[in-house]
Amino acid sequence: MYQTILLAVDVNDLPESGHVAEAAVRMAREEGATLHVVNVIPGSGMAMVGSFLGPEQANAIKTEARDKLTAWAKEAIPEYLLGKLKVTQGTIYHEIIKAAQELSAEVIVVGAHRPALKDYLVGPNAARVVRHAPQTVLVVR
Repeated sequence: MYQTILLAVDVNDLPESGHVAEAAVRMAREEGATLHVVNVIPGSGMAMVGSFLGPEQANAIKTEARDKLTAWAKEAIPEYLLGKLKVTQGTIYHEIIKAAQELSAEVIVVGAHRPALKDYLVGPNAARVVRHAPQTVLVVR
């Protein structure tokens, strides 16, 4: 049914992503699908903050995130299932949906963080992906 699956993870919270990755790997294995992985570095917000950090710092952050994601993926995802690893920066839910579109993913797998009272059941980024993505979205708790 699915040929391409996108798994969204946070490299700063990889231990929490383990059970989400297990669900995505299981789905990819059962479907015979390729599993792509995306990590989104949150945007710096105000332009003033971004200009203060400078391009060297932004590149260093992205390189570190890519290295962490690559090392984690080698351990968490069988090589025969693994597609592309993507590190991007911006608004988290928007970048996840954009990556899914670019990769022609039929399903997006995201984790739900521990909810605060205001976002009961699903975290704010997962909820936005669910609401705005044209693909099927699997939220793993």
